[in-house]
Amino acid sequence: MTPLPPPLGSGGLVAWRLDLTKFKRTWDSGKGARLSGGRWNNKGTPVVYCSLDPATAILEVAAHVGFSGLDTAPRVLTSLAITDIARVKVVLPADVPNPHWLLPGTPGAGQKDFGDSLLASHAFVVIPSTISARSWNLIFNPSTARGQYKRRSQEPFALDTRLHPPGP
Repeated sequence: MTPLPPPLGSGGLVAWRLDLTKFKRTWDSGKGARLSGGRWNNKGTPVVYCSLDPATAILEVAAHVGFSGLDTAPRVLTSLAITDIARVKVVLPADVPNPHWLLPGTPGAGQKDFGDSLLASHAFVVIPSTISARSWNLIFNPSTARGQYKRRSQEPFALDTRLHPPGP
């Protein structure tokens, strides 16, 4: 379960990500983003992309592989806890220089440079999700953030089959 945040519960800052099972041991390497670049980083910068709730983490992956890809390839859902929330930079929508960066679409050079700059200055960055406008993502460079987070859980993921129903 997602821990309830204070004052409702005792949960701290928890982030979630969904990976192919074959990458379960390297979930926090940032290798994929380093090799391909991502929404908030250029190629060459290792970044781990997470969400602040598991549903958004699932939608973020579904945007790339569809629900059929989530249904047919074995995956794991990993949660991590940030040990010192003072190391987290929260980027509000008004803090983003170009509001179009928060819309779905191909990220441009300015957006990637902005993310690289944030990651060079902060261990963790919380930034609005583009897949779900009322949700948050958390990104971090594993080299910079080493020792400042710990894995909480890792469990097999199973998609609700209603999201990938049989054809007509």
